[in-house]
Amino acid sequence: MTILNKHSSILSAAALLWLACAGPANAQTAAETLLVGGPRTPESLDQEYPPTEAGHEARRNIFERLLAYGSKTDPASGARVEDFSKIEGDLAESYALSPDHQSITFHLRKGVKSAAGNEMTADDVMWTFERGWNMKATFYWYMTQILKVADFSSFQKVDAYTVKVSIPHPSLLLDRLWVNNDLGIIDSKDIKKHLTAEDPWGARYLSSHSASFAPYFISRFAPGQEVVYEANPYYFRGPAAIKRVVFREMPTSSNRLAALQAGSIDVAEWLTPREISLADKIPTVKVWKVYGNYTHRLEMNNNTPPFDKVEVRQAMNYLVQRPELEQSVYMGTARPTKSPVAEIYPAYTGDYFPYTFDVQKAKALLAKAGYPNGFKTQIGYRTGEPIEEQLAVALKSTFAQANIDAQLVNLPSSSLVERYSKGQMPMFFIRDMAIVPDAAYGANLFINSKSMVNYSHYKNPQVDQMIDNALISTDNAARDADMKKVQRTVIEEAPWVFLFNPGYQLAVSKKVTGFSWYTPNSNSWYDFRKD
Repeated sequence: MTILNKHSSILSAAALLWLACAGPANAQTAAETLLVGGPRTPESLDQEYPPTEAGHEARRNIFERLLAYGSKTDPASGARVEDFSKIEGDLAESYALSPDHQSITFHLRKGVKSAAGNEMTADDVMWTFERGWNMKATFYWYMTQILKVADFSSFQKVDAYTVKVSIPHPSLLLDRLWVNNDLGIIDSKDIKKHLTAEDPWGARYLSSHSASFAPYFISRFAPGQEVVYEANPYYFRGPAAIKRVVFREMPTSSNRLAALQAGSIDVAEWLTPREISLADKIPTVKVWKVYGNYTHRLEMNNNTPPFDKVEVRQAMNYLVQRPELEQSVYMGTARPTKSPVAEIYPAYTGDYFPYTFDVQKAKALLAKAGYPNGFKTQIGYRTGEPIEEQLAVALKSTFAQANIDAQLVNLPSSSLVERYSKGQMPMFFIRDMAIVPDAAYGANLFINSKSMVNYSHYKNPQVDQMIDNALISTDNAARDADMKKVQRTVIEEAPWVFLFNPGYQLAVSKKVTGFSWYTPNSNSWYDFRKD
C-alpha cells in the first residue's frame, strides 16, 4: 500500500540530510538510535518551568523520581500502563509511611549514579528539595498547596541514604505525590559546577541541560530544532537499549506521517485523528491507542469581563456542537469531557453535565448577563496544532450564532503560555491532565483558586474549602462525596468550555516495540526497543 508518496520522497531526502548532519548519531547502530518527529521542542528542560506536553516528555526521560507506580497490561490496547494500586521504590529502594499519614521516610537506593558518574546520596535529595523550595515554583506549590508544608524544616536528612518528610496534616497523597513527573532528583555535585551568584539554583543551566540520575541526559538542546538524548551508562536499572534519541521538531503533522511511512523517522508524535486513521493502514506502521486522562478544553479568564459572569460561561458551553466535533475533528476517537476530573480516576462523575447545543438558551443567558448583543473576544491556540485550529474555527462559527465575535489568535506555544500565564488572553486552549490519579489532586490542580496552574482564575470559596479538606482527609468516603459536590458546582459555574478527552495515540515503525503509557502522556524512551 502506498500513502502520501509525494511527501514521503521529499521527507526521505530531508531526513537523509538531517542524519548526515547529525554527527555522533552515526557512532550508534541503527537499532540503538531512535529518530522521533514531534510538533515542538520543550520550552524549557527545567522541571520548575510551567508544565507543557513537550516539557513533560523531557522530564519523563531526564529526571528520575523517588517512587513509581507498578505496571500492568491494558486489556484494550495491549500497552503497558501504570497500575495505580501499586507504589514501588524507584530512586528510593523502599519507603515507610507513618500510620497517621503525616510522615514518609525514603530509604535511598545505594550505588545509583548520574551520567556524570556521581553517586546519589541524601545530599542530592535535600539540595533538590531546597532548590525547589527557594525557587517558589513547581516543587514549592506541591509542598505548600498539596501537602500543606509550612517551612523547610519539614524536610530532614536522617543519614547519608535516608530522607524524611513530615507534614502538618494527614494526607492520602503523601506517598502518591512522589511518583509525579515534576519531582525528579537532581545531581547536586554536577549542577553546582554551573551555579553563579546571579543564578544560585542553576535555573539558566537546567533550562537547556540536565543533571540527574535518569536513564538519559541531554547532549544537545536546540530550541525549535532538536533535542538529543544520550543514554546514562551508569543507570541503575541497566543501560538503555536505545542509546541515542534524536527528537526533531517537525511542526506539520502530515510531514511527520510521511516521514514515518518513508522510514525517515521511527516515531511520529501527535498526529491528527485523520492521520492516525491513515497510519493504521500502513503495513510498516503500528499505532498505539490508549484512552487516558486528558482534558482538552477552552479556558476562559474568569477575572475579566465578560467571562466574570457565570451566565456568559454557561452560554459558551451551550454553543458547542459536541457530537459533530467528535466526528469531524476527532473522527470518533475522543469522548466529551463532562467533569474537571479525568474519567479514569476514582470519584469521577459525569452525571451533572447539562450542556447540549442550544443557541436560544445561550442567547437568553447572555441577555441575563447584560450582553444581549453579544461581545468581541479572542481565542488563543498553538502554532502547529491542527486539532486546535479546527476546533477554533468551528467554535468561532457556532459562537457567532449568538453574536459573539471571536478573533482567532495563533501563537507559538511558548508565547501562548506566557500570555495566558499572565492573564493576558481571554480564551485559550489547554490540553492537560492531572498526573496523580486522585480527584482531589486534579481538582486542586486546575480549580483551586490558590493553584499556580488555575489559569482560568476560577474562584469559589466553598469549592476551595472542599478541596482543601479532601487534601488533609484520610476518610475516602467523605473525600469522594466532597469531590462529587465539587464536580457538580464546577460544571454549573463553567470556568471552561468543556470539550473532549482526545486519548493518546502514537504511531511507530513496526521495528519499534516497548510502548508504555504513563499519566503525563509522555513517552519513556527507556522502555523502547528497535529491531
